[in-house]
Amino acid sequence: MERLVERLEKAVERLEVVCQGPGMCGDGSSKGVAQYVQAFDALLAGPVAEYIKISKEVGGDVQKHAEMVHAGLMSERSLLVLASQHQQPTENKFSTLLKPISEQIQVVQNFREKNRGSKLFNHLSAVSESIPALGWVAMAPKPGPYVKEMTDAAMFYTNRILKEYKDVDKKQVDWVKAYLSIWTELQAYIKEYHTTGLTWSKTGPVATEGANVPCTPPGGVAPPPPGPPPPPAPAPVSSSTDTSASRSALFAQINRGEDITSGLRHVSDDMKTHKNPALKNQGGPVRSGPKPFTAPKPACSGNPTSKTSPKKEPPLLELEGKKWRVENHENATNLVISDTELKQVAYVFKCTNSTLQVKGKINSITIDNCKKLGLVFDDVVGIVEIINSRDIKVQVMGKVPTISINKTDGCHVYLSKNSLDCEIVSAKSSEMNVLIPTEGGDFTEFPVPEQFKTVWNGQKLVTTVTEIAG
Repeated sequence: MERLVERLEKAVERLEVVCQGPGMCGDGSSKGVAQYVQAFDALLAGPVAEYIKISKEVGGDVQKHAEMVHAGLMSERSLLVLASQHQQPTENKFSTLLKPISEQIQVVQNFREKNRGSKLFNHLSAVSESIPALGWVAMAPKPGPYVKEMTDAAMFYTNRILKEYKDVDKKQVDWVKAYLSIWTELQAYIKEYHTTGLTWSKTGPVATEGANVPCTPPGGVAPPPPGPPPPPAPAPVSSSTDTSASRSALFAQINRGEDITSGLRHVSDDMKTHKNPALKNQGGPVRSGPKPFTAPKPACSGNPTSKTSPKKEPPLLELEGKKWRVENHENATNLVISDTELKQVAYVFKCTNSTLQVKGKINSITIDNCKKLGLVFDDVVGIVEIINSRDIKVQVMGKVPTISINKTDGCHVYLSKNSLDCEIVSAKSSEMNVLIPTEGGDFTEFPVPEQFKTVWNGQKLVTTVTEIAG
């Protein structure tokens, strides 16, 4: 690990030498290296180097994750060098050229999934949610807004880091600033050099996979050494509740255009059930759509006679430091956290068909990857977050300033009279309802809008809620 870090530091030093060399960064007439490659090298030597440096100081999983991010950026640099020396290839060949970047995005995201118990899980999540931004090279004609969208996905977790460490550890705050600055600078870089998509050379041969080699910078300066080799990719994670992995691979297929349907088989009239009713009576298996939030089936054993039950994580309800961990409970209707303190937080993970009651006053509560969960709590001074979940019911007995609902389908929030000023923030969620208490003790249900209308008023975009009469 130390060798890899040393190589990264040397790479940064060499990049700095390159950018300080004559005619490298400020002279657009440099021979051998395109100006936009030089600008990308400056980004590597600036914000990226700072992020790597602070990640090394933080250490642990954050440091390992940073090395994977750096490997992805170096893969992107190789593509930029290729584009600066070659003409744009066909869409199919371009998808092949994008493969190294796509694979490295998968490595970064799989590392997060393999380390959900990490104390720095918010750091890993911030990186994992935003790393698909490397796919901007395939996002014509709006690569810049795409990077902005991926950066916004990281903000959910970076805000949690800032809230946790703001007055505790300045190094963590600096890490957030350094990481976000990478994508901020990348947006500015794209706006200047690749406004409507990756810029290809107008001369030279058409790009092919074999041409994907680094260039030699001008002035006799040796090219920066390649980044450390990416670590072996972890085993694929089967998770039906997190679509970020599939999203990261999606950009490699986007530019196929109409060719994406070339592999589909033509269906003749005699194969259509509405034109040939006899087909409906032939029986056979009936396929249904995928069922979200179901656990993957265990792999078949080599010995068909031996029946092995899939390994299940043991249920957990314990206080670890200042964090209450409530994990892997099924059909548990009497979960209670009673001995609480103001500085404590609760993290509820992978609980199904269960009910949790939190007594007293607590700092924050997070519900992650849960299904059919009921939460009842007294007072929360920070925030209640519901992430990647389904069919959640939350009842506030006292007060809470903010409730955040993200990537969740089906969420009912029962407010108390003392919590009517609560702010409810939602994103990428559906079937959300807020229930307001009445004088008679009942609740009146109000749906949270899910559809919006955006118009340009001549100066800015104006978004309003769209109400559809059913």
